[in-house]
Amino acid sequence: MELRHLTVFVAVAEERSFTRASSRLHLVQSAVSAAVRTLERELGTQLFDRTTHRVRLTDAGAVLLPEARSTLAAARSAREAVDQVRGGLRGTVSLGIMHAPALGAINIPQILATFRAQHAQVELYVRQGGSAEMAAQVSDGRLDFAFLSLASRRATGVTLTPLARETMQLAVEDGHPLSHHRDVELAALTEEPFADQPLGFGTRDAVERAFAAAGLQRTIALEVNDTDTLIDFVRHGLAAAFLPPSFIQDRRGITLVPVRHHAPVFRTYIAEPATGRATVAASALLALAKRHTDASPGQASTGA
Repeated sequence: MELRHLTVFVAVAEERSFTRASSRLHLVQSAVSAAVRTLERELGTQLFDRTTHRVRLTDAGAVLLPEARSTLAAARSAREAVDQVRGGLRGTVSLGIMHAPALGAINIPQILATFRAQHAQVELYVRQGGSAEMAAQVSDGRLDFAFLSLASRRATGVTLTPLARETMQLAVEDGHPLSHHRDVELAALTEEPFADQPLGFGTRDAVERAFAAAGLQRTIALEVNDTDTLIDFVRHGLAAAFLPPSFIQDRRGITLVPVRHHAPVFRTYIAEPATGRATVAASALLALAKRHTDASPGQASTGA
């Protein structure tokens, strides 16, 4: 079993397409197909169900995927360790991050610039997305580590290092009836139209968890991926939203109302694989990130 065959297998599994895998690997599609067939012959089983419309893993393929990722990661780590002895850290690091407002005092560009100045031969890849998705990608090896937000510290396959916590508040336009209240109960908001980010994003999951704890439901009228648009929706009176106060740099036209009970809490973490498996380059960047976060003032929290 050759590493290049495992590399092709992982690419096809992640892309769910031989065409996209060939583009990703800069190989002709016939070479990708041949590599998969060779691996299937060696293992004596089919790894993909192929139709004209889709490619999906068989049960055997699903079992092989995490092992293939682990094998490839171990091979990268071995190469990087040898390169370091020969002089100079090499390799690649894939990092997941949230949208900039969610990172608070953590300056990701500064961390990456410092790392690149120290290790110019390491290739850096940064991906942005929902926290739940990034946690899964850290767990299965697609990301080396990630800055993310989860409503619970019980996350499968990852180890979480706490960064900060901030109690979220209800954001409404200045003319909203609730803008004059000192605080509000979740029960008074079940008929209120809300703007929020998709499920799997840290803010959304924190609020869903708070409403579930109170035995309540709410209405999501507007769903967007970015915080700036969400804040503008609130400012123009299109919906209310729950947000950490630090997210709103310009509060003109917006009133924040504290939540009396079951207030959602936005928690941020560094997530790394629970297996402790990491390449030399990833370990170096992770150590630098932790030093920077230790030196940064945490976001203040209020309430529960």
